[in-house]
Amino acid sequence: MLKSKTFVKKTRSGGVMKIVREHYLRDDIWCGSEVCSECKQESTVLQRDACIESNLCPFPHYLVPDTNVVLHQIDVLEDPVIRNVIILQTVMQEVRHRSAPVYKRLKDLIHDKEKHFYTFTNEHHRETFIEREPGESANDRNDRAIRVAAKWYSQHLKTPEAEAEGLRVVLITNDQGNKAKAEESGLLVYRCEEYIKSLIANPELVDRLALSNNEQNEISSSKVLFPEHLPLSRIQAGIKSGTFLQGTFRASRDNYLEATVFVQGEGEDSTEIILQGLQNLNRAVHQDVVAVQLLPRDQWVAPSSVVLQDDGVPKDDETNEEEDGRRKRICVEEHMKPTGKVVGIIKRNWRPFCGMLNVSQIKESTRHLFTPADRRIPRIRIETRQASTLAGQRIMVAIDGWPKHSRYPNGHFVRSLGSAGDKETETEVLLLEHDVPHQAFSQAVLSFLPKMPWTITPEDMVKREDLRQLTVCSVDPPGCTDIDDALHCRELDNGNFEVGVHIADVSHFIRPGNALDKEAANRGTTVYLCGRRIDMVPELLSSNLCSLRSNVERMAFSCIWEMNHNAEILKTRFTKSVINSKASLTYAEAQMRIDDTSMNDDITKSLRGLNKLAKILKRRRIENGALTLSSLEVRFHIDSETHDPIDLQTKELMETNSMVEEFMLLANISVAQKIYDEFSECALLRKHPAPPPSNYDILIKAAKSKGLEIHTDSAKALADSLDVAKVDGFSYFNTLLRILATRCMMQAVYFCSGMDSDFHHYGLASSIYTHFTSPIRRYSDIIVHRLLAVAIGADSTYPDLMDKHKQSALCNNLNYRHKMAQYAQRASVAFHTQLFFKNRGILNEEGFILFVRKNAIIVLIPKFGLEGTVFFDGKGKTGVNLRFDEEIPGVSVPAPEVEPQPKKPKLDR
Repeated sequence: MLKSKTFVKKTRSGGVMKIVREHYLRDDIWCGSEVCSECKQESTVLQRDACIESNLCPFPHYLVPDTNVVLHQIDVLEDPVIRNVIILQTVMQEVRHRSAPVYKRLKDLIHDKEKHFYTFTNEHHRETFIEREPGESANDRNDRAIRVAAKWYSQHLKTPEAEAEGLRVVLITNDQGNKAKAEESGLLVYRCEEYIKSLIANPELVDRLALSNNEQNEISSSKVLFPEHLPLSRIQAGIKSGTFLQGTFRASRDNYLEATVFVQGEGEDSTEIILQGLQNLNRAVHQDVVAVQLLPRDQWVAPSSVVLQDDGVPKDDETNEEEDGRRKRICVEEHMKPTGKVVGIIKRNWRPFCGMLNVSQIKESTRHLFTPADRRIPRIRIETRQASTLAGQRIMVAIDGWPKHSRYPNGHFVRSLGSAGDKETETEVLLLEHDVPHQAFSQAVLSFLPKMPWTITPEDMVKREDLRQLTVCSVDPPGCTDIDDALHCRELDNGNFEVGVHIADVSHFIRPGNALDKEAANRGTTVYLCGRRIDMVPELLSSNLCSLRSNVERMAFSCIWEMNHNAEILKTRFTKSVINSKASLTYAEAQMRIDDTSMNDDITKSLRGLNKLAKILKRRRIENGALTLSSLEVRFHIDSETHDPIDLQTKELMETNSMVEEFMLLANISVAQKIYDEFSECALLRKHPAPPPSNYDILIKAAKSKGLEIHTDSAKALADSLDVAKVDGFSYFNTLLRILATRCMMQAVYFCSGMDSDFHHYGLASSIYTHFTSPIRRYSDIIVHRLLAVAIGADSTYPDLMDKHKQSALCNNLNYRHKMAQYAQRASVAFHTQLFFKNRGILNEEGFILFVRKNAIIVLIPKFGLEGTVFFDGKGKTGVNLRFDEEIPGVSVPAPEVEPQPKKPKLDR
């Protein structure tokens, strides 16, 4: 049966276009139930024995949830108790339109055979399709479609066999109007809450119920604490007129009453707006997309100098007014920043949050505060009857909403992760908090791996250059099994050098568009934790077939230069190759070979040639303005049995670290230029934006405290200033400045060349750059390999590779995954540092004051790479008499009146 809908549409040129949409209705769409004898279905999903133990429904039944139940109660639907659920096409379409994350979770439920979720395409069934009536809203039409489909199921399953089983169909809705109309039509219908409370098998499931807006308002106070959010229509009009600005809300880790909103502009036009006080933050949560209104200029403030953490005790006024007033009196105009307030939420970026429950002190209370592990997320009020069980556990909680009458957002318990402090639990929390995909690779993904045993075939050799005779070796950290790169250097007959960088040819094994490729693209990067690695690709590739291990033949993508003695490039070529690495060395082993004058084998000669040229390349790069910054990294020695950290030390860098780095940088630059020359619109590149001048304020003040001047007009000016910024008797001061300079930098990002005009990499002082050298652990490099292969005629292209919009979307995901991986790695180091110091008592080590706040200092202990906040006072303690100077942040401790104590500089021992 064919139905059609005709309407007219105005074109951009002002004309009128007639559009006809055809809608086919069918009779061969089956119900999916085992008890049905009418439908001619080969396989079924819905079980005959559809028993969920319920006080309300003590008979076999199928559930039909409406759209809002699926959207808001997905945590409940995911519980193993909930089975035999009919998901209507109407519901699927609405969920897909309104929430991509919930839609993905719903699809996972449908694919889970043990859950017995069945999709019924009611919009194409002759007996369940309905037209929208005149004057009927789209929402009301969809509610009616759900009731019609549920009614059809109830009548369709009234067969003798089904009635013998006692099988019923139950509609689940939280919409009172929808429920009333369903009851009028004779349907069995319940609210989600009353049905879940009736379940006998899992009474704790009640805790996972998301609160409705009405329920949230009922448990909130009557006092209005926050301004009303503007409707989206007014927000959009305000953004168009310039009254409001749209940006990403970024909560402060150090002060829960402060946040910034980054407003993206063109190049230098990007703006960061400060928000201070609960009312100006106005219920925004970290990473929400918000609309902000700038305050009048006389209300602008400087960033807070107070470290302030929410102690969970509600206060009458949390606006930072005292702090604002003090700062306004002492700050000069140049320290004031654009200041604003949130007027509306454009997009919520909520997710389940990990943390711990703060059990209420009120006896028998079911309302408790949940403290997220991420300090940037506000506490969440939840209702649970399991408080005594959940105390001391790491749990997950989801936010349901944040009414204007409530000090905290309301949420619900999702699941327990395990005991706090347990290594496995904390690692799971760490991965979930940073959205790191860490599930085992699916069979669909693994099916695209090569069959073992695998060898390089004669057909492969025909398409590749045979470089097995070259003295190639790899230089990596100890214990590295995913070896991406190897090097060689040899002197040519004409006196020049041939230098080659050979990179694992991962793109040979991962072909575009298959399940393996899609999984790698989603993961984006390998994540390295302490004692654990979360691979981007399956281990057969990462640690075996792609890894350039010694004394085995491996496929590579080679970048080969001819250089003179001044490390000037005379020729460059790229080729798919086969290599046989002669040695897999650590940095220390390679350094020992270079330094040992008694060693003169081919591998050692190659290393010495590479090292000599690398020094020249590095000197030239620094002369051109490349930055040499600093960050502390520590390495843990892990007990092989308990997996506890038994020792830690800061990583020491050798000449060989720099040697490898220089040639990786050079290869990345050479490849970037090649793929951009060939594909100017769709090259995947990497840039490092120059920081805005205000980013350097803290660095300039730190240097000024020692009478030094830092120039930030360009990367070279900054590099030159840092080189001469030294203090007699304080050798570590320069390192501290470089650590601060690192924190002033912007994040380097991937981008598509056809979607941007600024390619410059500030930190490397390079006009163009990309990532080519680590395809085992970075998906960006796989795309670059594919582009380069097409550029040299070694492979064919495909549509997505040449689509700049799809490349740009891919870059967004890679940037997100890369950032989350960095955060996860830091969190893993912090947790293992805590484990290391546990039960070790008090240790005396040299530390440096890195930052000074009004009420605290941030201390760095270089030996352990440890950074922490030390408050001057606390609960029940008398604070030290201190004076804080905003102009040159430092601490001044009054001494005896006869001899005033000079201020300590910001960077001090």
